[in-house]
Amino acid sequence: MEPRLVGPGPYRATRLWNEIIELFRAGMPLRKHRCRFKSYERCFKASEAVDCLHELLGSNQNFGPEVTRDQTVKLLKKFLKNHVIEDIKGRWGKEDFEEDGRLYRFPPSSPLKSYPKKPSCGKEVIKFPDWNEPKAGRSQEHIPVKSVAMNSEMWYKRHSIAIGEVPGCKLVFRRELTQTNIEEIWKSMTLSRLQKVLGLDSLDEVLDTKLVNSKHIVQNVYNVNKQGIVTLEDKSKELPHWILSAMKCLANWPSCSDLKQPTYSGFERDVFKTIVDYFGQMKEPLLTFHFFDIFVSVLGLLQKPSKAVEALQISCLLLPPENRKRLQLLVRMMARISLNQDLPPLSESVRTRTLMVQAFSRCILCSKDEIDLDELLAAKLVSFLMDNYQEILSVPSALKSSIEDHVVHLQRVQIKYAGADSDAPLPPPSFCHQISTSDFEYQRATGSQESLAALLEEIVMNKEISVKDKKKKLKQVNKNFSTVSNFNSKRFIKS
Repeated sequence: MEPRLVGPGPYRATRLWNEIIELFRAGMPLRKHRCRFKSYERCFKASEAVDCLHELLGSNQNFGPEVTRDQTVKLLKKFLKNHVIEDIKGRWGKEDFEEDGRLYRFPPSSPLKSYPKKPSCGKEVIKFPDWNEPKAGRSQEHIPVKSVAMNSEMWYKRHSIAIGEVPGCKLVFRRELTQTNIEEIWKSMTLSRLQKVLGLDSLDEVLDTKLVNSKHIVQNVYNVNKQGIVTLEDKSKELPHWILSAMKCLANWPSCSDLKQPTYSGFERDVFKTIVDYFGQMKEPLLTFHFFDIFVSVLGLLQKPSKAVEALQISCLLLPPENRKRLQLLVRMMARISLNQDLPPLSESVRTRTLMVQAFSRCILCSKDEIDLDELLAAKLVSFLMDNYQEILSVPSALKSSIEDHVVHLQRVQIKYAGADSDAPLPPPSFCHQISTSDFEYQRATGSQESLAALLEEIVMNKEISVKDKKKKLKQVNKNFSTVSNFNSKRFIKS
């Protein structure tokens, strides 16, 4: 059985769990073993299971080579607890699996999980400001609208090239956008972009949009310092000064401006343990329980790094500002520590980068209800965050510009023509294609001639203009556009 990439979408953790079980059952060699003078068919040693599953996870693109043996043993403990495997006497249900010579086997029944039935969140339709709806206590006819009446003289002065008759129109003055309106627009367009990047028909199964706070998005975009770190309005939610000092100490080792470093051996390990203990006691991970499924879905895009980065950029905008700030500071510290060659090893047995992932994965991402692949999924996400934190934890400029342009469009006074919808959304970006020189010259000539012909026709047929004024205007046209309209204007003058 070949491993397959499990992409974004609902129940991704469950789909991954079933995928790994199927691969493990298909790939684990089963042999005859002896234990206490008795032979057992189709079983395997615990150490053999660790070897097989560790290799399987490392070569699987859903997890990757950074999966450790310790994580593999923990997953096998969960396999034993969930009756994916059992010992040779048929016992299971406890997480007492160890990497030793004990014998295990697969049970005859299918251990795959069924997909949970989540209660429907319902689609939250963001109501945009209705510009045609009058304010309370005010009738529609009193909305300020300035009609524009154009006679032929005004029309000619305003248009050097006319394209047909100008239809009746009026200026539409928009009602002022409130802060709530703007926040709703930010929420709607942000979620719409996230859905598109993930390639999903709907976000309903991976995100309860009612739990997305529009104020958080706007604050995360605009309340930032020069380094792009969120600034909090409520200072009581800031990290304690002593934790910030500890994080700066390790991130900037050996240069530390605001902390006098003791000289005793192992000081840096004590500082690291202090940071780990602080983040480990949080009741909820930084990415929050509510957004677990959306971040797990993003992991399905890691084979397309640019898409994954954009999806994480947008997803991190949904976080409460205090969570986003802590995530920015923590991941930045983790990345700097991992690359700091001057910092003494923080563990005797584990590489510094692996230690960062193991120490902080659970405080960054985990599920409220225990999910058996929590640790592996969190490790995968945190590794990617460390490698791309500067881009992921910055404000996505393209999204910001798009929403700001849309807000400006909604606030602008607009000309509304009869039968047209002035509230139509902005058209998507258009792209041009190259044409030949001959096609360009033809289009330029024919386009100009058609427009000028329409202008000349308008002058001649206008009954409000005297013959003398008509000749004067036609001569003016002939003078200004002699290369194109000489023949046409002469013909009209004669007529």
